Amino acid sequence: MIGYACLNESLPDSKIRTLRKANVTPDALRDIISHNLNVLNRMLDYNIKHHIQMFRMSSDIIPFGSDHETNTLNWASEFAESFARLGLKIAKYQLRLSMHPGQYTVLNSPDPAVVSRSIAELDYHARFMEALGLDRTHKMILHIGGVYGDKKAAMARFIEVYHTLSDNIKERLIIENDDRLYTISDVLSISQATGAPVVYDNLHNTSNLSDSNLSDADWLEQVVKTWKPEDGKPKIHYSQQRANARIGAHTQTIYLQSFLEFYQNISDFDVDIMLEVKDKNLSAVKCSLATHPGLQDIRLLEKEWAAYKYLILYYSPKHYQAIRQLLKDKTQFPVVKFYSLIEECLSEPPLDRYQINAIDHIWGYFKKKATDKEKASYLKAKTDLMAGKIKARRLLNWLYKLAIKYDQPYLKKSLIFHYRPHG
Repeated sequence: MIGYACLNESLPDSKIRTLRKANVTPDALRDIISHNLNVLNRMLDYNIKHHIQMFRMSSDIIPFGSDHETNTLNWASEFAESFARLGLKIAKYQLRLSMHPGQYTVLNSPDPAVVSRSIAELDYHARFMEALGLDRTHKMILHIGGVYGDKKAAMARFIEVYHTLSDNIKERLIIENDDRLYTISDVLSISQATGAPVVYDNLHNTSNLSDSNLSDADWLEQVVKTWKPEDGKPKIHYSQQRANARIGAHTQTIYLQSFLEFYQNISDFDVDIMLEVKDKNLSAVKCSLATHPGLQDIRLLEKEWAAYKYLILYYSPKHYQAIRQLLKDKTQFPVVKFYSLIEECLSEPPLDRYQINAIDHIWGYFKKKATDKEKASYLKAKTDLMAGKIKARRLLNWLYKLAIKYDQPYLKKSLIFHYRPHG
């Protein structure tokens, strides 16, 4: 399986909501939890439709889930029907879900209060997954934590605290190498002492190298041995280094050719791959289409093209025409070339004249339906855009509202409204 984390770049109105601690009331919490569970449901529907069986859920679905003084709701009970429906869907489509508690969940802190809050946070995540009816193949990922001036002592503290955790947490907890402090070798050592399965992160290993003589495949050979049959298939994290950025910064998209080289190099191992990348589901669909034999159908590329079409026109008419020509041959499945053109196209900000050309194409859906006031608004906004008085995004947001008003399903799914690599 190939999956992605937390957010969806294609679904409108799919942001997980939260609130300030000062504004917490039972009714406010109920409203937000209901919204967030609905968003999760829509994300799962998207994943099912696009053959993505692996997904990392946001930790923020239940605001203040580990703070029993702030969130006093028995949310698992109050939303039991919603959790049950989601759980049935997850089981029916054999989805594999995970969660990744945040950076302040630190089991090896020398401060007992921090450790106590961290255990409470892990307990919340475990209870959330339990409410969904998920078995122990659905995991919680955790970094080891800080060094605090004595790495050996910090590792020993992690091991000591781990052994005090409830079985419900330990059955789900897996540990990962990070990009600064704990190498994959360190994490494997902790796994030997705890029995916790290990997640291998390729970019973290590049940033925080254990042994330059060992390849990804060499490390995976050791990592997969830490997984027991009841833990499910081993999972790894894959990402790529963004150019001209800090070490460890993720790329906007997964560049397919590089991913396929990595995929081939680890082909001896049956592992699930979680992509850590800014464009989220878009890269997951891309990599799934390129690697899953059952998905190699030109019609699936055509569906992808329907979503990308106006976004590509917005960036480069040259690439737009090249992709149209590429997809004319229905006997082929040119997935690598298709996505290479998209990657190349989206690597630079669009020119103003390309933006206006694409926006004019979109306006064509409305010019016969729009009211006189809407026509005047469009002409005024277009003039302001050409004069540099407004950003293209402002006009696109307005056009998206028209797509909703006039019920244009094709337009509503267009990535031109949802994908924002350059603002």
